[in-house]
Amino acid sequence: MRFRFSAACMLLALVAQTLAAQPAGLAVNGQIYTMNPDQPLVEAMAWDAEGRIVALGGSEALVGRWPEVAATELKGRTAIPGLIDAHGHVMGLGFALLDADLVGAADVDEVVQRLQAHAADLPEAAWLRGRGWDQTRWPGAEFPSAVDLDAAFPDRPVLLERIDGHAVWANSAAMGRVEVDLTGDWQPEGGFIHRDDEGNPTGVFIDRAEDVFEAVIPPPTEAEKALALDRALERMSSLGLTGAHDAGTSLDDLRRFLHREAAGELPIRIHALADGDEQALAALCRMGTVDTPRVTARGVKFYADGALGSRGAALLDAYSDDPGNQGLLFETDEALQAMVDKAMGCDLQVAIHAIGDRANRQVIDALIEGQQRFDGNPGRHRVEHVQIIHPKDIPRLAGAGIIASMQPTHATSDMRWAEDRLGEQRLFGAYAWQRLRQAGAHLAFGSDFPVEQVDPMLGIYAAVTRQDLDGEPPGGWLPDQRVTVEVAVSGFTVDAAWAGFAEDEVGSLEMGRRADFVVLDRNLFEIDPADIPDTKVLATYLDGQAVYRAEGASM
Repeated sequence: MRFRFSAACMLLALVAQTLAAQPAGLAVNGQIYTMNPDQPLVEAMAWDAEGRIVALGGSEALVGRWPEVAATELKGRTAIPGLIDAHGHVMGLGFALLDADLVGAADVDEVVQRLQAHAADLPEAAWLRGRGWDQTRWPGAEFPSAVDLDAAFPDRPVLLERIDGHAVWANSAAMGRVEVDLTGDWQPEGGFIHRDDEGNPTGVFIDRAEDVFEAVIPPPTEAEKALALDRALERMSSLGLTGAHDAGTSLDDLRRFLHREAAGELPIRIHALADGDEQALAALCRMGTVDTPRVTARGVKFYADGALGSRGAALLDAYSDDPGNQGLLFETDEALQAMVDKAMGCDLQVAIHAIGDRANRQVIDALIEGQQRFDGNPGRHRVEHVQIIHPKDIPRLAGAGIIASMQPTHATSDMRWAEDRLGEQRLFGAYAWQRLRQAGAHLAFGSDFPVEQVDPMLGIYAAVTRQDLDGEPPGGWLPDQRVTVEVAVSGFTVDAAWAGFAEDEVGSLEMGRRADFVVLDRNLFEIDPADIPDTKVLATYLDGQAVYRAEGASM
């Protein structure tokens, strides 16, 4: 009892000291949505020199208490906790910003035009790289071929990544550099090479078939990597992101993030899910978790299947628009279980990419089995995407405490052709946010940038409306799966923080937590949902320090 009394006295003393200390910063006269149900809306907030919140309440009370502290005047604007993207690719975003942008190209001709404009700024010998093509938007929705690129680029190698990152489109010059014999009927395990009637590769390589180019593509220089990271961080901060779960971090990139933090040049918190290759997994098992104020690494990411758009997602039954094709499982059940067991045995969080219902079932089976074997593991294991799940597997996922890490904009991007791929019946388990929530599953929202645009406002809008930016279809696609604005914002704040073991630090604005917050030009909770995509970030704060201010924003 003496120890408990002493500990309580020390806690009271610390609280008293915190209350008495003069804060380092104040934000006043705003509509500050805390995402804390016990104190959901306040006018003002104060934080200390370490960037931790020391007071929340009315503006007059806080200013009166600390009149000598310079205050940030919000002028009635809305502030929310810093947004966290629960599934993105930081370096992938940076390199996408350096490559040719093919997102939204209406046809092959527009792809070629964008490539020609991009090539004008590059050395003539450099490979021409781009990302974002999507054949489902083109007339006929057919996959392109090398021939489509060869006329414009007969000698220069061209390699273009599909929007989902699960297919590449190469010209003949690029295929000519490959060291593997591409003739015949060879297909790699977990991948697929599109071939013509004579067995020759047409130029499209799905999933692990992309690996044939790894040995011949010149690796980026350190200067290019640094520039890519700069571009990614600038873009993320400008859109209100104060955190991101990096899904598939290499050891090299993890060191890069840590060096940036040590230099005071990391304006975002990164929860790194290490690339699940043997080297990265062995390194994490050996060195244990990484836990610094802005970089954590305590999990690993594996892949179970490919993507729906390129018909690489593994389905229980064949694709409705491609009879006989059930997609691609990357691992056998036994191999995936061994990977899960090794990671859980090292006390790591396991995150597994699974899009099709067959892959989701395989992953849920493996995670449940692993949790039973390693009951001392800290848990919070995740399925990344959960795009198509069999109805019988929804309560299994929820009951096992598995996090559904989902990306709302995938639904609004895929809705144009999802029924063609799946048929009407399987849509019951397609992008089923509400069914998962109602079953008790934890949801964490992200974007999968650069597969989708990094702007979290687009994710919130998609979650609330299930419509594209033109407001189609009326009422939303599969509208019973829409969520409220509060739930959508929670998916990018409180729920994303919980999925990264950071709920005591970020995700909500509460006493003792980090002063990570975003100031917006409108109130997300009051405007027409159709206006959410037009919401602009005026400022982004990390630890109470502005890491981004919009040009002309006065605060």
